[in-house]
Amino acid sequence: MGAKLEDEANLVSLRPLSGHLSPASLRVPGDISSAAYFLVAGAVHDNARIVIRDCGVNPTRTGIIDVLRAMGARLEILNRRVEAGEPLADIVVESSDLKGVEIGGELIPRLVDELPVLAVAACYARGRTVIRNATELRVKESDRIATVSTELTRLGAVVEPLPDGMEIHGGRRLSGTEVSSHLDHRLAMSLGVAALIAKGKTTIKHATVARVSYPSFWQHMGQLSS
Repeated sequence: MGAKLEDEANLVSLRPLSGHLSPASLRVPGDISSAAYFLVAGAVHDNARIVIRDCGVNPTRTGIIDVLRAMGARLEILNRRVEAGEPLADIVVESSDLKGVEIGGELIPRLVDELPVLAVAACYARGRTVIRNATELRVKESDRIATVSTELTRLGAVVEPLPDGMEIHGGRRLSGTEVSSHLDHRLAMSLGVAALIAKGKTTIKHATVARVSYPSFWQHMGQLSS
């Protein structure tokens, strides 16, 4: 658009512009953090195939894809292309037989916001999943180590909170009950995925907080389940 930008290492510099910016036509890729709930829903549901179109697949953000594939998810990335300098693609996920994995180290910055919904996936995976090096979860909209552990336990999961993550013993079918979002939008949506596949009715208190990052989440979840 004509801006005078320079980038070097972790520094971006913007020089004053003497003229005007030129207009441009851009496609903004879909947010993979929002897509994550449907990626997990498709993988853990026993009869699902979900296609997510025009989703951003910048490698700095696709840790959830790497983890789901390591867990055994049937997941394909199709129609890769670059628009406005940003990679995007269509993602297809199908019902999968997941297994537990270890999540930590350099992966964490690439999926820290998706860890609550990955914890839901871990509940259905065979064996043990361990999340480490994720102390940042303690200082999100809620203490997500504590709140994710508490609310998934209410649903019947076996979750042990750790100082920097959690340990989840999978292979159990969750059962519906009353849970709380703790006014945390990502926890609300993760519990929505858990409720979709839990046995019986689940009530999520303060579920409307999902609108903080995904205003139409419950509408789309309702369309999916129908």
